[in-house]
Amino acid sequence: NAHGAARILDIDGAFLITPAFAPDATALGLALIEATQRSGVRKLVYSGVYHPSLPLANHASTLPIEAALYNSELDFTILQPAMFMQGLDDVWQQARGTGALVMPWSKSSRMTYVDYRDVAEVAALAFADERLSHGTFELAAGGMIDRIELAELFVAASGIPVTAEDVPAGALPSSLPEGLRAMFSDYDRHGFHGGSSLTLRSILGR
Repeated sequence: NAHGAARILDIDGAFLITPAFAPDATALGLALIEATQRSGVRKLVYSGVYHPSLPLANHASTLPIEAALYNSELDFTILQPAMFMQGLDDVWQQARGTGALVMPWSKSSRMTYVDYRDVAEVAALAFADERLSHGTFELAAGGMIDRIELAELFVAASGIPVTAEDVPAGALPSSLPEGLRAMFSDYDRHGFHGGSSLTLRSILGR
């Protein structure tokens, strides 16, 4: 769900998504896998993270969960979605009032996104279609885009003048969790590269 809770959907299937920076995220995921196996649930679909090999805490926390699924007797499907487009909603609402499209990394960083409605459709198919059984799938929309280009798209769609801006140096709160700070720093230096839509198009047929 939106808060990252893991829950069993029904007697035949379970869907797992863990909270990204919770200190016990890995333990929560492993516990759900164990509970799924004990209860006799047949299928588990795990929504993990795009490029789990990146040296970031929220990515590393998913690797033991994936390994546990690979070693299990479950009928599993692992989804690795890129950054959710829905995360832009609050940024856009703020930009409408301030005129500045601001995120905590460089406006020139090229990022990879996916619409979570497409991810949800793939998850639903994973419960119903054996083609996705025992598979691991990176899910992304095509291409990469920086915040300057995003601002141009927002202006073209809405007619509201906004420009891409960077967060002033030192403006991030000191209370920001270290894992989140490290992720923003990595995005600032490298962006979030990827953007092959081949897998998503192949699964959805569009």
